[in-house]
Amino acid sequence: MDKPSINIIEFKELYNILLELNSITHFKINYYNNESEILQLEESKKININYSTIILKKPSKKINEKNVIVFEKLPNRIDKILDKINIHLIKQKYNLQSNLKIGEYSLDLNSRTIFKNQKKLNLTEREIDILIFLSKQKEPQKIDTLQNKVWNYSSNLETHTVETHIYRLRKKIKDTFNDDNFIISKKDGYII
Repeated sequence: MDKPSINIIEFKELYNILLELNSITHFKINYYNNESEILQLEESKKININYSTIILKKPSKKINEKNVIVFEKLPNRIDKILDKINIHLIKQKYNLQSNLKIGEYSLDLNSRTIFKNQKKLNLTEREIDILIFLSKQKEPQKIDTLQNKVWNYSSNLETHTVETHIYRLRKKIKDTFNDDNFIISKKDGYII
């Protein structure tokens, strides 16, 4: 999984401090001279500021405040800066995991449920892994690929284990949402 991005605007001192700590941080650090620079990148679809954290010296009205951390001045301890950033990233990750879109469905990783039209279905962790993996693929995925990528097994897992999980997941979705076409079985594999 990619590291989350921290985008610092007009706050060179903080950028330099975090850059020096880059090897121990769990986020990427970007610097922008002004707010319009980052807004232009978003407009050209090079970044999505809704999925990144922005650090400013002064609050802004143009950027969604839930993605912003404001340091009007630097705290006198670096651990306080890192704590505030990490807390913000944890909250942001939780919020992002609460509403993943897969076609017409919403997937909540935190509660392990899938929603569509006021109906909800509880899923197992493995079922969530299957849905996330398949939703990211453009081509049907063979059973051995699912074994490797979802189960992290090479060839020791029997193929009926994967087929059984997919069958049960498809049945649960059919029973709850009356949808036979969410996970499609093709001759060359499964696809959403």
